Amino acid sequence: MPSEAFKRIDESDDEIFYSEPRLVKHIDEIACTALTTYLSSILLPNSQVLDLMASCASHLPEEIDYGGVVGLGMNQTELDNNPQLTSSLVQNLATNTKLPFHDCFFNICLITVSVQYLIHPIAIFNEIARVLIPGSPCIVSFSNRCFPTKAVAIWHQLTNTGHTKLVGQYFEATQKFEPYTVRDISPVEGEGDPLFVVCAKTQPV
Repeated sequence: MPSEAFKRIDESDDEIFYSEPRLVKHIDEIACTALTTYLSSILLPNSQVLDLMASCASHLPEEIDYGGVVGLGMNQTELDNNPQLTSSLVQNLATNTKLPFHDCFFNICLITVSVQYLIHPIAIFNEIARVLIPGSPCIVSFSNRCFPTKAVAIWHQLTNTGHTKLVGQYFEATQKFEPYTVRDISPVEGEGDPLFVVCAKTQPV
């Protein structure tokens, strides 16, 4: 895809935009519940979880005991207010696409309602493949909400169906994931934010 596809209305430093903590969930409570319910069917006990582009909520099922939940986001205050994280760090993926984790460390990676802000998505998805244990899933969820000035141009040009195909292309471009699947886990129409999940597992050894 051309570089223009990943231009944004606001091209100023992301660290400025995200310097003010936003201690809110970015989808409504009905959609949050739908996401947690979906994750409960995927996550296994003792998993090492990477919450990429994390904020103050990870939407993880509370009944599961995790081996660890690492949050990587843009605002330390938001991360400090996330009760499900066992550790956290701040990193600007727009300027540093290298994830500071060992190869084959995590059992699962989550990108929750934030994939629309990636300006180097293929580099990031390559890194996700590197840090996941072979055969482990990356789960990308998104709604129709966003910070419009920071979402990339191509996101604005697509429908929800187009968004699922775009994220699928991110997986495919790495050549390191198995075929992706798409799930519409939206609540009943008119009762909550729409919510979609694109998931792919890293290729087994």
